[in-house]
Amino acid sequence: MNIPKGKLHDECGIFGVYGMENASELTYLGLFALQHRGQESAGIISGTPDELNIHKGMGLVEKVFNKRILDSLKGNYAMGHVRYSTTGSSLQKNAQPLLVSTDKGELGIAHNGNLVNAGKLRKELEKEGSIFQTTVDSEIILHLIARGKSQSFNENLKNALFQIEGAYSLALIRKGLLIGLRDPNGFRPLCIGKKGYAHILSSETCALDLIGAQFIRDVEPGEIVYISYSGIKSEKFVQTPQRKSFCIFEYIYFARPDSVIDGRNVHEMRKNMGRQLAKEHPVKADMVIPVPDSGNSAALGYAEESGIPFEMAIIRNHYIGRTFIQPTQDFRDFSVRIKLNPIKNIIKGKRIIVVDDSIVRGTTSRSRVKSLREAGAKEIHMRISCPPHRHRCVYGIDFPSESELLAANNDISAIKGFLNVDSIGYLSQDGLMKAIGSKNNEFCCACFDGKYPVCYDDDLSKYIHEKDSFIREIQ
Repeated sequence: MNIPKGKLHDECGIFGVYGMENASELTYLGLFALQHRGQESAGIISGTPDELNIHKGMGLVEKVFNKRILDSLKGNYAMGHVRYSTTGSSLQKNAQPLLVSTDKGELGIAHNGNLVNAGKLRKELEKEGSIFQTTVDSEIILHLIARGKSQSFNENLKNALFQIEGAYSLALIRKGLLIGLRDPNGFRPLCIGKKGYAHILSSETCALDLIGAQFIRDVEPGEIVYISYSGIKSEKFVQTPQRKSFCIFEYIYFARPDSVIDGRNVHEMRKNMGRQLAKEHPVKADMVIPVPDSGNSAALGYAEESGIPFEMAIIRNHYIGRTFIQPTQDFRDFSVRIKLNPIKNIIKGKRIIVVDDSIVRGTTSRSRVKSLREAGAKEIHMRISCPPHRHRCVYGIDFPSESELLAANNDISAIKGFLNVDSIGYLSQDGLMKAIGSKNNEFCCACFDGKYPVCYDDDLSKYIHEKDSFIREIQ
């Protein structure tokens, strides 16, 4: 049996404000609400009529910023970013937003997603004399804009967008201007809000709620919105309609349950997944328990549909950050228990249904099952509110290769044995679409079915690894 290692990681979050005196403070709060999307680094660029100022660093938002720093980020417009690395390693130099000086003025960028032709573009740019300061694909976009030959920034931006492929929701900032845009397929979320006279850009609506802003609408796939002192203007940068390919995993795992994306509340969608899962994989049991927190909504739906009582029988420790690397198996097991601890008095002697959002590599799920066995569970039935992950993601989620995906290398019987459960059931892809109330052609489901909406280039990962390894050696 092929036994993968590790756990699934989040993506990135974008937040921007134009038209508020305390723009950097509101951006700071917005990044707090989006912290679940990236915990490796955080940064903010703020703007005055005369200049752009930046501060960024490694770690959580609360560690990177304090009052003194926020006070120094003056201006009535700002944008920020929280990051989990996909292209480019977790290094200080790769923290976003990125800010560069060009002959047309300063320009900053914050990116959620992954460019699939980044390797090809970067090699071409380097051959033509471009010098890169980072190993993130976002910097490629800055180079393409800066090399534009038009006197119009808007034209140079659109010409750059015509050259890139893949998943990108972007926020750009330059003197007096905040810009938001999404790729033509609409892989990643980005929405527009309003607070008083100020306009807001955010990866999710939950950040709008935190600052008391009103949700206006989602940025459309292939749309650019320009926000300035004169208000908000919009244009489409693609003429040919493309298939919408919104990442289905936003609804399954990444987005916060209180967010609304494309008119769908994430919590309700996850409850629907749980209900459909109960229809597809019923089993007699004493209780339904979620793996907190991402399994909570689906477990509620499963319990409601099945009529089996819902119990919070696994308690999550909310006061832990990253656990340090452990050299032995015993200590690795302790790391799992630090995060999630079963309540023995509830579980002992019971037949339990454990609902989780996904199984990617399987080692974490296996450790949880072991803890439940030790707590005295009579039977353990694992239910997963999405289809089996059999393919890598090339659009910004950390599914590096098929060799690391449990379901790509093992059938259901082997997965059941590996996890040591009495039964296992995955939500079908048709059932997932039914739960969301949509069809496959609205979503990217490549991690399940291997149907990639945009072809990808495999050259970049090796290239970036070599660059980052060299930087680590000299630091």
